[in-house]
Amino acid sequence: MKILLLNLYFPPDTSATAKMAQTVVDALGKEHDMTVLCGRPSYDATERRNWQLWQTETKERFRIIRVGSTAFPRFNMKKRVINYLSYVLLAIPRSLVVKCDVVLAMTDPPFEGIVGAVVAKLKSKPYIYNIRDLYPDMAVGGSIIEAGLMARVWEKMHRWALRQADCVIVLGEDMKNRILAKGINASKIEVVRDGTEIAADDAAPTVDVDVVREIRGEFQFVLLHAGNIGFYGAWDTLLAAAKELAAEGVGFVFVGEGAQRDVLAAEATGIPNVKFLPFFPGSKIPSVLASADAHLITVKRGLEGVVVPSKMYGILAAGKPIVAVAPMETDVASHGLKQGFGIAVDPDRPAELIAAIRALAADCDRMERMSGAAKEAARGYDRVLELKKFTGIVGKIAAREEN
Repeated sequence: MKILLLNLYFPPDTSATAKMAQTVVDALGKEHDMTVLCGRPSYDATERRNWQLWQTETKERFRIIRVGSTAFPRFNMKKRVINYLSYVLLAIPRSLVVKCDVVLAMTDPPFEGIVGAVVAKLKSKPYIYNIRDLYPDMAVGGSIIEAGLMARVWEKMHRWALRQADCVIVLGEDMKNRILAKGINASKIEVVRDGTEIAADDAAPTVDVDVVREIRGEFQFVLLHAGNIGFYGAWDTLLAAAKELAAEGVGFVFVGEGAQRDVLAAEATGIPNVKFLPFFPGSKIPSVLASADAHLITVKRGLEGVVVPSKMYGILAAGKPIVAVAPMETDVASHGLKQGFGIAVDPDRPAELIAAIRALAADCDRMERMSGAAKEAARGYDRVLELKKFTGIVGKIAAREEN
């Protein structure tokens, strides 16, 4: 089958969707002819491309068509929107002359799901929509845009796109529930998690002691938030808890970047047990994961099922407990309690978080049980098996079109 994948970002972009698009292409490319229609690298890219109306790169198993979108750095939101619009204006007409049997779209730009539906409609081809973050819910819930006319029009168009899709692939049960609430038939929604790599044996990874030392410092008990520091987190609750626990040897360490990183760092001024560090190289991720006593995952109320933090799976594989500062409707909270690898606290109640952390820090046996439960739970989120599920869904819809 010939599959057309639409996503603005693709390596050498380093965004999460770029990496996942590469993973999907590698998996699907073993059985199908893949064409990726993306833009010029702009998201912390490791390489740049000169402007051309479009340029084609042929890889071993797939082809990349890069349209000549603008390539402003991602940190200026207005210029980032220009990247989005220039990509869409060039990608839609270019896609119409690409031969394919199936259209597959991800969620960069945030309205790519609508773009994919338009392309599939114009080409009269089946449409698969892989939702990474749910828009416009994310934009409204994260206060990126107001809940006004623009949001209502965007939502109406997005629901149209969902109805057009032959299959909607989501990241978790919480996201599935969000889509169901929009009136989409459950039969067309599939849950495929990002998962994690499961080691063939239980041997502990080699740990860089310098990384561990840099993260832990002099703290006796370390809670680590590693990843994007974006609009979705209950950051005020975390800082309120950190301030209260400052004298008890509990450290809150944030590793990463994101739209709210500078704001959060400014608000944390004067709280001695809060530390901010940049991302470490990919080769150091096992050391980063191993450095914490427990990991923080936060989703503020109203965004349950809108954003699904897939970093949960790597944390589980590292055998680390999770403190979910998130509504019970989120997978990370409900699964953590059910499977025993995590605790969940209300994202609007700092006192609840403070009490939970004190209890964990004082109970070594409980921490050990949670660690064991994390390793056991990780086996159920094998990335290889999740990718097989993904490719099976695409293959089934492609075969339906062929017949």
